[in-house]
Amino acid sequence: MSTSAFEADFQFPLGNAIGDARVQKQRDVLKTELIAARAREEFLLREMRTLSQRQDMMAQEFEHRLVNGLQMVVSLLSLQSRIAPTPEASMQLTVAARRVAALGRVHHRLHALDHQEHVEFRQYLQHLCDDLSGLLFQDRAGHAIVVEGATADIPTVLAIPLGFVVNELVTNSAKYAEGNIVVCFEAATGGHSLSVMDEGPGLPPGFDPARSKGLGMRIILSLVKQIGGTLRYAAGDGGRGTRFTVAFVPPPREASFA
Repeated sequence: MSTSAFEADFQFPLGNAIGDARVQKQRDVLKTELIAARAREEFLLREMRTLSQRQDMMAQEFEHRLVNGLQMVVSLLSLQSRIAPTPEASMQLTVAARRVAALGRVHHRLHALDHQEHVEFRQYLQHLCDDLSGLLFQDRAGHAIVVEGATADIPTVLAIPLGFVVNELVTNSAKYAEGNIVVCFEAATGGHSLSVMDEGPGLPPGFDPARSKGLGMRIILSLVKQIGGTLRYAAGDGGRGTRFTVAFVPPPREASFA
């Protein structure tokens, strides 16, 4: 057999051996890189979990401090109302104490919505109004806050400002209401509405929310603007009292609300 024939007979197997070695080396390198990448991923996941736990702890600490601070403010306002020089000053301090206390209760109720994207709004309103009723009507028999309307899920980012709107409207109505305060939620394909109705003396002639000097109305307008809604007002049923209505359009379920 000639030299060239011998080389021809053994060239292919030798080439295979070299190719297999290269492939195995590439596999080993790839395996090492994959193991290193997996280790980095696990490290990052542990760091993210640790960071999330720290954020939760900070949020809980903030909640605790805020609630304690609000309780202290309520106590101070209540104390000052007892030693106020005039009945008018005493009444104003009492109103302020109740408003701060109501905000604390609302904040506590809203805090339960953390990490939830949607909330069943009728049920949420019922719990919120139960809190407000116990707070605002604890010394007034024959008064209640009645929740009516549809059941529907809405984004939490809408429920939170709407909760504060209800708090402001109900707190204001409680000053003048002669009967029950009715909170009504209506859900429709084209948009939702939330109304607060009372049987008080009604709005003064020429009332304009945009020109109101009251802090509560400014808060309401700001919150309504925040959710892209509109605020309407009129006389209540039978021409008695007042009806405030917030109309808003929730985003599609799959969309995020900014």
